[in-house]
Amino acid sequence: MPKPKRIFIISDIKQKPMKIFVDQVPKLAKGFIRLGHDVRVFSYGSALSEASPFKSKTFSEYFYKPKIDKLLAEQIKNYKPDIVYVNFPRTLDAETVMHIRQAAPEAVLIGDDGDPWPKLQKDHRIETAKKLDILIATNDGQFLQDYRDAGVPLCVFMPNMIDPDTEHRYDVSKKWIKDILWTGKTKHHANTSEILREELVLRLANIKNCAIYGCKNFPKIGGLDYLYAISGAKIGVNINAVNLIRLYHSDRLTHYLACGTFVLAKRVPDTNLLFEDGVHIKYFDSIDDFFNLADWYLKHEDERKKIADSGMKRVHSEFNCVKIAGYILDLVEKGSYSASWTI
Repeated sequence: MPKPKRIFIISDIKQKPMKIFVDQVPKLAKGFIRLGHDVRVFSYGSALSEASPFKSKTFSEYFYKPKIDKLLAEQIKNYKPDIVYVNFPRTLDAETVMHIRQAAPEAVLIGDDGDPWPKLQKDHRIETAKKLDILIATNDGQFLQDYRDAGVPLCVFMPNMIDPDTEHRYDVSKKWIKDILWTGKTKHHANTSEILREELVLRLANIKNCAIYGCKNFPKIGGLDYLYAISGAKIGVNINAVNLIRLYHSDRLTHYLACGTFVLAKRVPDTNLLFEDGVHIKYFDSIDDFFNLADWYLKHEDERKKIADSGMKRVHSEFNCVKIAGYILDLVEKGSYSASWTI
């Protein structure tokens, strides 16, 4: 049996009730633990807020960041981790990574970026990532290439993970039964050229028995209600903030699939490697294409349910937190991992 590893995760635990089932860090920690490893999580932002008397984040960072870096280094020095997993919390930077290196010179340092446009991140993310050993991201296109071009040693695509213990199809009351579901914003501030998402959601807003949450004055949704809404929807709509990036996908996609709704998703390059069109999911290329497919599948219940069940089975078996944690450990041990999308 392989020797258990000590894994130190640095993140921001924001304690937002609405996000309790969607935060990736608890899922990843569960995956590592179920594989037999020890995990400790350090909330960088919480430590900074606790140490500082200032309400201003700017003042807190300026005066108290060195104290938190020292605290972090002391924790790491005493824990002696094999892996330090950096979830890019706010204010953590290349200087912080230097302190981590000094505290654990033998550890492998991994960064995990689930955000688009890394060049635009205010935390100088690419400069920080250059000090790490491995960078993983939920795309394998230009955003990950930006890291490669900057000289990050190893840059690898890793999909979003789900937790089948909580992300599954729920039996729900009639209030949650809807034909079509959308959750989230209509556009990303960094990409004003993507108009398909907003136009589609605005059309859905005028259609009977559609549920919209989180945009255009529609209420937000979170906690178990979020999972109930997905479980009760006949069709879930997924459109990324940008749809030209290879393998890029929002965690909305995996949430929807895991909770058993039939997903109509905007096609992105090589997306079929993740979920096969007509088997696990259906892809569309335009608004008219979407509504034609939605109309057809709402009238063909058996076909819709068949694909929904297949998509749920696929994401539960291949994208669960234990499987993804194993892939990350393979990266540490071998510098690569093998999955259907890496072929």
